[in-house]
Amino acid sequence: MSSPLRISVAKRTPAVAAQLAELGRQTFHDTFAADNKPEDMAEFLAATFGQEKQLAELNDPHTTFLLAYMQQQPVGYAKLRLGSTLGLEDGKPADGRLEIERLYVQQDWIGTGLGAALMRRAIEEARQHNCRTVVLGVWERNEPAIAFYRRFGFREVGQHAFRVGQDVQTDLILRKGL
Repeated sequence: MSSPLRISVAKRTPAVAAQLAELGRQTFHDTFAADNKPEDMAEFLAATFGQEKQLAELNDPHTTFLLAYMQQQPVGYAKLRLGSTLGLEDGKPADGRLEIERLYVQQDWIGTGLGAALMRRAIEEARQHNCRTVVLGVWERNEPAIAFYRRFGFREVGQHAFRVGQDVQTDLILRKGL
């Protein structure tokens, strides 16, 4: 019997952009609202997860979205970016690098293996594009996510600023060689 979980590359359509906007707002809010001021969260969500912005991201040739569906309902996603310069010194080539810019699952699906399935698929995408390195940024205070990434072999290689509204936070930069 096959699993009802399906992970696929998102189509570049307005309907999918609307799904991503809703899923992105919901999962980011659920993950971080308790640790951020409401006005900062509202500003970030409005700037990051509008339907037009999601459509522009979908249409970026260096970006791939993976959407996870359970019984035809979107329950998680990953945003991947080829040629990322995250953590690189200025002027260093970004060839052979894939960044996992976002990897989120709905609260009800945390701990079910859905995040791991998305991560395995993201790493598979990196290998299919002949990437040698996968990088990502994770909030320094998000211990569950840091532990999750470490289980997949990611190691800290630096830090960078990440703004949520007016609050400048510190993200750890994690790297995994392939």
